[in-house]
Amino acid sequence: MDDEQGISDRGPARAAPRDSLFLLTNLCTSDGAPLGKARIRNLSATGLMADCEGAVAVGARIALDLRGVGRVSGRVVWSRENKIGVAFDEAIDPQLARKPVASDASQRMSDYLRLHQPPTWRR
Repeated sequence: MDDEQGISDRGPARAAPRDSLFLLTNLCTSDGAPLGKARIRNLSATGLMADCEGAVAVGARIALDLRGVGRVSGRVVWSRENKIGVAFDEAIDPQLARKPVASDASQRMSDYLRLHQPPTWRR
């Protein structure tokens, strides 16, 4: 495989190792106009790959919220049909997106379920 073929098949060279995962988020332009939902498939310190509801043009400035990380902004560096590659404006810690949102099971459970649990029966 020649170098041109490799770049066209997988996008530009990546600057950081990526981690496969599945996160849902909403994309918007840098000025807040909604671009639809996205499923993040790969995440690294410097960017991501996502499946989007609709096509997003190369060069578009976007923003999104990443669980555990917060608001992230970047630029679409490649786009094929409804898949995009984004280069972040600033590096992130991708492991934060994998950490649990709450510290224990009772905090992850909604108030309704926590308050209405069935009694524990003793034998």
